[in-house]
Amino acid sequence: HVQLVESGGGSVQAGGSLRLSCAAPGYTYDTYCMGWFRQAPGKEREAVAVIDMDGKINYADSVKDRFTISRDNDKPTLYLQMENLKSEDSDMYYCAATYACGSSWSNSRVFTYWGLGTQVTVS
Repeated sequence: HVQLVESGGGSVQAGGSLRLSCAAPGYTYDTYCMGWFRQAPGKEREAVAVIDMDGKINYADSVKDRFTISRDNDKPTLYLQMENLKSEDSDMYYCAATYACGSSWSNSRVFTYWGLGTQVTVS
C-alpha cells in the first residue's frame, strides 16, 4: 500500500504561483504512473497532469503552459508547479499513483493510491 502525502497548497492571488509536493517515503516513483487530480465540491475528479513510468507527461488543456509536473526519484517526491493561477484553478488537489496508466492517464478510476488532498484557493 502506497501512502501519498501532499503539501504546498494555500491561498494566492490570481496570477500568482504555488508548488505542490507529494511524498511517498520508501517507494520508487519511476515504477509508478503518478499524477495530480483536482476536484471541486459536487464535481467529478479531473486529471490535471500525469507522468507515466517512462516519463511521458500529459496535461489537461486548461493547465497547459501554466502547470509543470515533475518528479524527483531520489527523494522520492512528485511536484506540480503552478504558474499564472486563475480563480477557476481553486480546488482540492490530490496526488495519485497506479502501476500503469498509458492512454487512460486522465481516468481517475485507473489510479489505485490517493493522498488526502491539499486545498488551493485563488482569489
